[in-house]
Amino acid sequence: MLEFDLRYRRGEFTLAATARIEAGVTGIVGASGAGKSTLLALLAGLLKPQAGALRFGDETLVDVAAGQFVPPWKRHFGLVFQDGQLFPHLSVRDNLLYGWRRLKPAERRLGFDAVVDLLELRPLVARRPSQLSGGERQRVALGRALLYSPRLLLLDEPLSALDDRLKQQILPFLRRIKQETRVPMLYVTHATAEVDYLADRVLSMRSGRLPAGEEASLR
Repeated sequence: MLEFDLRYRRGEFTLAATARIEAGVTGIVGASGAGKSTLLALLAGLLKPQAGALRFGDETLVDVAAGQFVPPWKRHFGLVFQDGQLFPHLSVRDNLLYGWRRLKPAERRLGFDAVVDLLELRPLVARRPSQLSGGERQRVALGRALLYSPRLLLLDEPLSALDDRLKQQILPFLRRIKQETRVPMLYVTHATAEVDYLADRVLSMRSGRLPAGEEASLR
């Protein structure tokens, strides 16, 4: 489904990542500074690699040698960061609908009510982000990403800013997303307990390297 062989250099840091990833939830684990977030940014199109290629299904998104680069807004991937990055001036409802409203009706695979109920957001829709707890903000960020009807959901350490109590609240919602929406996910973290709970397979990243030929460990 997702296949890449990418090279990226920034200062003294060099990333060399090669993998073929199937549907389901794939965890990418590694220490801080290993290059996990850089890899996700390359997959999302927020960074351009200096060499390599990226394919999703039958579509080539990046081919450096051929001068091909599909911009992020045309990849239709959802991205969730550590802090949610909600729009502070918008209500929860308007945050959730931000990407959904920009889709054509035929592109909307998930409805507002279905996502709100899945993530138990109904009591929060009239609030502003400043009125939410950290766990509530992350649930809203997940809902906003899902309502964008992404082909792939990229999660960049989405629980790292939360305490253990809030992590235990959010992980079941992530599992429900996996089971009920079937949206494929790449879950980047340094917390092995999170991928033990959620992932179907795990890839380890070390010092910018995801070695060619390394097989994911199946859960």
